[in-house]
Amino acid sequence: MDPNSDYAVMNPENALDPSLKSIVEQDSLKWVFVGGKGGVGKTTTACSLATQLSYARESVLLISTDPAHNLSDAFSQKFSKDATQVNGYTNLYAMEIDPSGSMQEMIDSNEGGQMGGMLQDLAFAIPGVDEAMGFAEIMKHVKSMQYSVIIFDTAPTGHTLRFLSFPSVLEKALAKLSTLSGKFGPMMQSMSSMMGMPTNTDEMFGKLDSMREVITEVNTQFKDPEKTTFVCVCISEFLSLYETERLIQELTSYEIDTHAIVVNQLLFPKADSQCEHCKVRWAMQKKYLNEINDLYVEDFHVVKMPLLTEEVRGSEKIKQFSEMLVKPYQPPGLLKK
Repeated sequence: MDPNSDYAVMNPENALDPSLKSIVEQDSLKWVFVGGKGGVGKTTTACSLATQLSYARESVLLISTDPAHNLSDAFSQKFSKDATQVNGYTNLYAMEIDPSGSMQEMIDSNEGGQMGGMLQDLAFAIPGVDEAMGFAEIMKHVKSMQYSVIIFDTAPTGHTLRFLSFPSVLEKALAKLSTLSGKFGPMMQSMSSMMGMPTNTDEMFGKLDSMREVITEVNTQFKDPEKTTFVCVCISEFLSLYETERLIQELTSYEIDTHAIVVNQLLFPKADSQCEHCKVRWAMQKKYLNEINDLYVEDFHVVKMPLLTEEVRGSEKIKQFSEMLVKPYQPPGLLKK
């Protein structure tokens, strides 16, 4: 068989099942992240995977942590920071949140108090800690909800990697603060009493400790492949492939499981097509698909999704598109050579 034939590119030998069935059928999963370079179809993939999971699980929550927030556009329905049932589903809910915005809410809710002042000082003193502590508040909120599985539609790669590093970073920072509270808490209490000022250091350090407990638990779950996995999304182009490899390397360093790649926007011109542009484009995509096959098909479920002639918007079109995540797409007229 010609290794450069369309059939060989779509169905390489020794490949794992080219679908996300393994994720949909893994009952133990609690957290599923979907991410990749900007503009590769992360939100459509996240919504489609959430749809398939809603058929297999009791309840599913889809969360956007991308400041651009495309969930509302994808489902043609307005979402907010509160979980809202998605139209056309009985057990799928969605919400759009901003980690840095959550941090500001924490500060505002403690306005005038020591907790708020300390958090604000921390936010300015350590780069990224505002988002990290916002992440902690989100996790605290999400963990109180009773959903079978939670899917994150993440921001582009750089933001996602920072987001995933928050648990480890924050766990260490809060552990240090907890140690300091034992040393300086009594002193702060005494000074406040001497000056006749009200104090709530116990409450402040208590909140930090409870935040640390949540983060420690979440961090442990993120590193457990039975509970967490990451789906990488890309298109068949050099920059996207490069970004995907970088993402996989970083996820491995964070000990976060990843064993699935979705390749979106593939063009399959018919054999008798007169479109020169289509043929050239498919030839380029085949080149990078061959590279993806060489790098990943023996260890990853590589799902190849077609470029459609219309947008995937609204519940019904997302449901139709989602079927191709579990039943591999085969372009018409693709013959084995």
